[in-house]
Amino acid sequence: MATICVIDDQALMRESLQQALTLADHKIIAFDNAQEALTFIKQSHPDVVLTDLKLTGMDGVALLREMRRLGLETPVVLMTAFATVSTAVEAMKLGAFDYVQKPFNAEQIGIVIERALRERNLLRDNEVLQRTVEDFRRDRRLIGDSPAMKPVLEKVERLAQSSATVLITGESGTGKEMIARALHAASPRADKPMLCLNCAALSSTLLESELFGHEKGAFTGADRLRRGRFELADGGTLLLDEVSEIEIGLQAKLLRVLQEQEFERVGSSVTRRIDTRVIATTNRDLRDWVRRGKFREDLFYRLSVLLIEVPPLRERSGDIPTLLEYFIESICARDARPRPTLSPEAIRMLSEYRWPGNVRELENLCERLCVLESGRTIRPELLASFLSAPIKTASAPLEGLELRHGSILADAEKELIMRTLQRFSGHREKTARALGIGLRTLGLKLKKWREEDAVRSELTVATV
Repeated sequence: MATICVIDDQALMRESLQQALTLADHKIIAFDNAQEALTFIKQSHPDVVLTDLKLTGMDGVALLREMRRLGLETPVVLMTAFATVSTAVEAMKLGAFDYVQKPFNAEQIGIVIERALRERNLLRDNEVLQRTVEDFRRDRRLIGDSPAMKPVLEKVERLAQSSATVLITGESGTGKEMIARALHAASPRADKPMLCLNCAALSSTLLESELFGHEKGAFTGADRLRRGRFELADGGTLLLDEVSEIEIGLQAKLLRVLQEQEFERVGSSVTRRIDTRVIATTNRDLRDWVRRGKFREDLFYRLSVLLIEVPPLRERSGDIPTLLEYFIESICARDARPRPTLSPEAIRMLSEYRWPGNVRELENLCERLCVLESGRTIRPELLASFLSAPIKTASAPLEGLELRHGSILADAEKELIMRTLQRFSGHREKTARALGIGLRTLGLKLKKWREEDAVRSELTVATV
């Protein structure tokens, strides 16, 4: 049911229009002057405005001019018994949808209103699309300036301009789909559709139909023609999420589409050409999958023309404070909640956490904190119950440490420190923090051991 705002200073005309348009299942709000109607239009945003041209006070053209000045894009249909070329031209220049001359019958005005409603639906669809694109570019941007993430962002910028296939690899939750969407948004195809398909969620038969479409009667239950994702994404981008889960038999058909940019719908012999860029993601090691015979080698090389490897969050811990700020700000703004504050100790703890669920786990944590701890200060002791894995503490480096029989305390200390240093890729500050010792203490111990190793090396050479 659409809402139609009718404006006419003749009561009989208002009643006739109300009766005719109500029978067409529309809701009619009628006014005898444009000033009152304009107040309603600004507040309620009806679907169509149907106004007489000649009105006391503000006339129909003046109403249309004021609506456009206020940025109101509602379709306006003007009606008059005194149609002239000059008034029609002025109305159309101002953006009137149509111009009808009295007298008219119910069928005539009904056709004009239906056309105006289609125009309004197109405007609304376009507004939704514009907001979606703007929201994506503003709220779902790629975040990260850590050494591990910078090469990824640089590669996204370079590869976006290409139409070649891209393979994005990384653990679950690292943001592979976000990388794919960023590639599309920065590409010349940004104004074309981007469709996503989770390859792990469908059986081989359903997946084939989803990818390539099918003809009516192609198989039991195919009661109508269906266009596949390759066809629907023509000119744009198709994201194949978890591409490793496609069964080996269907992989040959996928390979052909990637090589030839053509396919046939299921149940059809008509070859269709498309221009669809493919981006694939996987959390598996596809080279290992190839060795095990679960993935075609030729398809692997075709998919990995361009490769992006997304690092796990534990390798980009420098981005965690920025990500925390972004997620908490976005979630609290969305739900109109007071934002929680993380103490420096809490941020430090989260920066040292291993994040088995990666960025997705971090976002989920922020969601829980914003809902359950809104407006509070978050301290380390509260976080333990929110995290899915044990928090690494100073004793964590002891895990997996196997000491030789007869090792003295000094040897055990050296082995523990060297193992921890190796775990943090030589980062002394993180190593000292994990061990619970001062950075200067760590430096002195390392210096002492280097000097001892140098002396032993000289003695060995002298002996030889």
